[in-house]
Amino acid sequence: MKIIKPKFFAPVLFLLFALSFSVSIDAQTSAAKGFQELKLKSSLMKREMPYRVILPANYEANKTEKFPVVYLLHGLTGHFDNWTDRTKLVEYAKNYRYIIVTPEGDNGWYSDSQNIPDDKYESYIIQELIPEIEKKFRAETTRDSRAVAGLSMGGYGSLKFGVKYPGKFVLVGSFSGALRAAQMTEEMAAATKWQALIDSIKNVYGANDSEVRKQNDLFKLVTAKTETDAKNLPFMYIDCGTEDGLVQSNREFVKLLADKKIPHEFRELPGIHDWKFWDSQVQEFLRVSEKFIKSAKAKTN
Repeated sequence: MKIIKPKFFAPVLFLLFALSFSVSIDAQTSAAKGFQELKLKSSLMKREMPYRVILPANYEANKTEKFPVVYLLHGLTGHFDNWTDRTKLVEYAKNYRYIIVTPEGDNGWYSDSQNIPDDKYESYIIQELIPEIEKKFRAETTRDSRAVAGLSMGGYGSLKFGVKYPGKFVLVGSFSGALRAAQMTEEMAAATKWQALIDSIKNVYGANDSEVRKQNDLFKLVTAKTETDAKNLPFMYIDCGTEDGLVQSNREFVKLLADKKIPHEFRELPGIHDWKFWDSQVQEFLRVSEKFIKSAKAKTN
């Protein structure tokens, strides 16, 4: 009997081998860099959203242990890879038992856009990314084990998330935060002659009296909080360089927190709006977060 071998058998085997080899190489490359790069297929954004994850050094040692999660947000004109590429975050992370996630925020101000229907940067992080991380990785799922921080645009986004979703985070942090973002008009942005700022303000917030502005104005959101509300907000860690053009708005926001008796810490330090400052401050935030997460968990146990 003559056995006829399918002509496509060898090419299929080769393709499967090539794919598995590629996946293996990618996994080795990610392991060598100290992070994984993944994509979330977002139904809200109607596209794939990339993010990176740094796992604790002992993640594979105990298959049952779960870990707190820290989310780090980038700034305007930045991307999800900034924190791992422009700081020594991978090295700093080795000292902590955290899952660290760096999401993509593009120039969306971590808000749901007034003018671009599929740009829902707030909703996709809160409703899709956080559940994705807690499903895909061994992440603790309580408020006491979840923190978020960011630089500039990301600092604004982090504090806004804390104010709007106090049940989600035990600690929020802002480094050089652009805290009056939702108050900035297109005309004010144009005065800076920074096109990315002009475009983002127009796309995200729309008209000066739009509902999106009201819903995302950090100062108005905090002012509206009652005394009871204030007690339930996450602790706010805020810093800004003394030579940073945003320092005055940070001082004004901190005064508002003090008036509302909202727990916070403000560090005003020598520095400008740059990666040298943010590299130093992410180290401080990780140290602070460890104390807060441990303390919060101790109270609930």
